[in-house]
Amino acid sequence: MKIVIVGGGICGLGASLLLARDHHDVTLLERDGSPLPESPQAAWELWERKGVAQFRQPHNFMPGLRLLLEAELPDLQDAFRQHGATKYDLVNPLPALFSDRSTRPIDEKLWTLTARRPLGEWVFAQAAARQRGLTIDRGVQVKELLTGPAVLPGVPHVAGVKTADGREFDADLVIDATGRQSQSIAWLAAIGARPPHQEQADCGFTYYTRYFSGKIPQRLAPTLSHLGTISILTLPGDNDTWSVTIFTASGDHELKRLRHEEPWMKTIRACPIHSHWLEGKAISEVLPMGGIVDRYRRFLVEAKPISTGFVAIADAWACTNPSAGRGLTIGMLHALLLRDVLRTAGENHASLVHDFDRRTEEEMTPWYRAQLARDRARFAEMEALREGRKPGPLSDDLARDIESLFLTMIADPDLFRLAMEYLGTITSIQRILERPGVRETIRKAREGLKDAPVRIPGPNRQQLLELLA
Repeated sequence: MKIVIVGGGICGLGASLLLARDHHDVTLLERDGSPLPESPQAAWELWERKGVAQFRQPHNFMPGLRLLLEAELPDLQDAFRQHGATKYDLVNPLPALFSDRSTRPIDEKLWTLTARRPLGEWVFAQAAARQRGLTIDRGVQVKELLTGPAVLPGVPHVAGVKTADGREFDADLVIDATGRQSQSIAWLAAIGARPPHQEQADCGFTYYTRYFSGKIPQRLAPTLSHLGTISILTLPGDNDTWSVTIFTASGDHELKRLRHEEPWMKTIRACPIHSHWLEGKAISEVLPMGGIVDRYRRFLVEAKPISTGFVAIADAWACTNPSAGRGLTIGMLHALLLRDVLRTAGENHASLVHDFDRRTEEEMTPWYRAQLARDRARFAEMEALREGRKPGPLSDDLARDIESLFLTMIADPDLFRLAMEYLGTITSIQRILERPGVRETIRKAREGLKDAPVRIPGPNRQQLLELLA
């Protein structure tokens, strides 16, 4: 099959590798014209990826992605190891509060090799540049879709793309991998397609990140820690680097000074089990990022495709608050799902869009729904605390389920591992809760937690405002 992929980020590159190695003829079109740097360090220092707003924001290559790479693209996993990716183990060490330190079979899945985004994309791009059956064209902006004879009555069929410089690329399948900035709705409208189903809202968070180098600090707190009206995210990178991120509700204007170095540093120093993450050499300024949307699209409406010959993957399909660190992993799992659907559907375009939609809903959408529920619950908590109110009970069933697992993970080493299996993007929370006995174990553990939930030490709201004054 002749395939055009629009978007050369990690998920577009990953999809192109999976499909080219499955003997498809793949052309990858990337809008940014910056050439591939000579080394990972040059990628960090010099690579301009204007189309990727979060290029130098934190990323995590989750255990779920490590397992995918080992099974499908093992040379990339070897390249990560060779070029300085850091081993990040979700269960080693276990929290000190567990007396049972014995291992479990799941432990072998709960580690990964992780890196900063520039190194990660460089590794994928290096592999793609060498791949037979894959052509990469950088500095190319797709402006519109080309159409061919309809496959289904009244449904436009995509047969390629046209670029801003007037070139046309014919294709049996066009894949949108352009991420959060996807223009596919406008492209499809221009060829007469019905609007897809879309849900969209600002996720309500702003991020302030700084990078450091040195000896990677010991993990004393959860990787993502909630402290009242702020959250702190600490992630190892590659080659003895790491990032520290503070994120806030976007409407919390009193915390906007976190974009400046001195108040940002004072805030982290005021957090006893996070302050040691500053014990390194700062290698960046404070890097702010906002304007992140939660968005979900479905390209079947009332069980009928809005087009054939076209699919969207990864963030071009659905995206959420990036602090969970699952975006790259979910995107690559989605690309793998598409490859598998193509193996069975072949050039039957009607089967392709139906099967891809069905499997996306079954296997990928649960991750989106869970993160959305968690984000909205956290945002509501932040808003209540900012306004001096006690946060109310969660009204969303899925958010309550997630909270129950996270509250009880400190009570039982097996519940802890279930939480890591979810956080590590191995199994969705919905499927974990379907396992026999899991809900009952969580219920009993929650009853046994007689004391208030453990509070991560750090400044309260008033102290935080004084730090930033």
